[in-house]
Amino acid sequence: MTNDNPKTHAARAALDYVKEGMILGLGSGSTAEIFIELLGIRVAAGLRVQGVPTSEQTAEAAREAGIELLSIEHADRIDLTVDGADEIGPDFALIKGGGGRLLREKIIANASDLMVVIADESKMVKTLGAYPLPVEVDRFGFSITAKKVFDALCQAGSSRPDVQLRQHKDSDMPFITDGGHYILDCACVAIPDPAKTAARLCAVPGVVEHGLFIDLARVVIIGDEHSAEILER
Repeated sequence: MTNDNPKTHAARAALDYVKEGMILGLGSGSTAEIFIELLGIRVAAGLRVQGVPTSEQTAEAAREAGIELLSIEHADRIDLTVDGADEIGPDFALIKGGGGRLLREKIIANASDLMVVIADESKMVKTLGAYPLPVEVDRFGFSITAKKVFDALCQAGSSRPDVQLRQHKDSDMPFITDGGHYILDCACVAIPDPAKTAARLCAVPGVVEHGLFIDLARVVIIGDEHSAEILER
């Protein structure tokens, strides 16, 4: 972690939203892990918080940082979630799930009083879709589901999307999420209507969740080499 890293500036700015006694949703990915590391320094200095992790990898990072973890089953509320994003579009619509943790990320974000997204400026786009949209699906009948997902994306306005089953980087075996599902990566080039696309995908039997996060983020913090810009809805 370097002090002039844009992700570090964004993560450090997000600490200003953390208050004593909060229950925090801890996001997944490289930027979220920087936030966890910085939060751990505050905890070591006496800050009392509890974290609800969005993935097993996040849980391990939080334990290493000395952050007390709370199972989501025992959380009566989540005050604040801090997470990254793969793309940030107009009205803070997001694509998330590049790491395959989109289901748990969305459950925790939806349960939070406030979601803060931290990223570098490369994640800001005018139209979502250059980053492949992850869609988490049940393993049963996934090839049929993939065809229906393709149809849904076309009906929502995406032109000839390429829908591929995600595989592990080091093998030809399918990637399995923490929830035991498959991921379909959908290269859409552009998603002209994220809300319509989300509704179409939710209507497909076999789709567990999709990586479009709409009306969840209220604060976006964009880091650059020198500082961070805070955008609020």
